[in-house]
Amino acid sequence: MATPDFIRSLREKAGHQLLFLPGVSAVVFDDQGRVLLGRRSDNGRWAIIGGIVEPGEQPADCVLREVYEETAVRCEVERIVLVETLRKPVVYPNGDECQFLDVSFRCRAVGGEARVNDDESTEVGWFPLDALPEMKRFSRLRIEKALADEPTWFRTTATS
Repeated sequence: MATPDFIRSLREKAGHQLLFLPGVSAVVFDDQGRVLLGRRSDNGRWAIIGGIVEPGEQPADCVLREVYEETAVRCEVERIVLVETLRKPVVYPNGDECQFLDVSFRCRAVGGEARVNDDESTEVGWFPLDALPEMKRFSRLRIEKALADEPTWFRTTATS
């Protein structure tokens, strides 16, 4: 995965220690009700699109940027789906540790053709909701909450 320059700078000083970082994820639907997914190049799994918020960047701007950078799809933000600190830190093969605060957005595609647009995915595509590939609970929960007719979901100790 592409590591933002600001994280490289932090790592020069912090080494591999745990960094708490803001992240975003996007549940993007097209006019046919299909969801946009990418097969991640780091683990080979299908997932919704996401990334790290850069310093000074608004989360909604970040999610639009990430979707375009990874898939060449232009989209609009419809609403925040959920806000959650991920339970376990991610430990990368080089020993770097990160824990993410994820703000997940429901988005609507407004242009572009889905394709692999950077090195973070090996495949990109639209999937009908009744034919989703195997995915981690992270992506499935966000799709479920994006489809729900309810307010933004927040993880609390009571919902864990």
